[in-house]
Amino acid sequence: MSRIGNNPVKLPAKVEVTLADGSIKVKGPLGELTRAYGNTVSIEKDGETLVFKAADDEARAMQGTMRALVANMVKGVTDGFERKLTLVGVGYRAQAAGDKLNLQLGFSHPVVHAMPKGVKVETPQQTEILVKG
Repeated sequence: MSRIGNNPVKLPAKVEVTLADGSIKVKGPLGELTRAYGNTVSIEKDGETLVFKAADDEARAMQGTMRALVANMVKGVTDGFERKLTLVGVGYRAQAAGDKLNLQLGFSHPVVHAMPKGVKVETPQQTEILVKG
């Protein structure tokens, strides 16, 4: 029995949702995301909420999964995601340089990591890395 799937997803004022032909499109201030869903789960827009219903008892797990995925899509286009990493070690340092992250991790050479498209990195301190996307 899916308890998460029974909870509706509330849509903020800045978010537009389009449902068509087994796919959902979520558009917000930070971008646009699209996901296909099968015929095991139906998604209905009820005012400013999305309601998820399973086709049968065997699809109830997929109902909760689709609800969680769509809730993450809504959060991603409104707030985005952020993780804070901390370097622990003597002499370990990080420095953000544009779309690259320079790391001093005890090797004889610095490690330079290029960030993927859509991911931003900041270093408020030498031992803190803030990854946003």
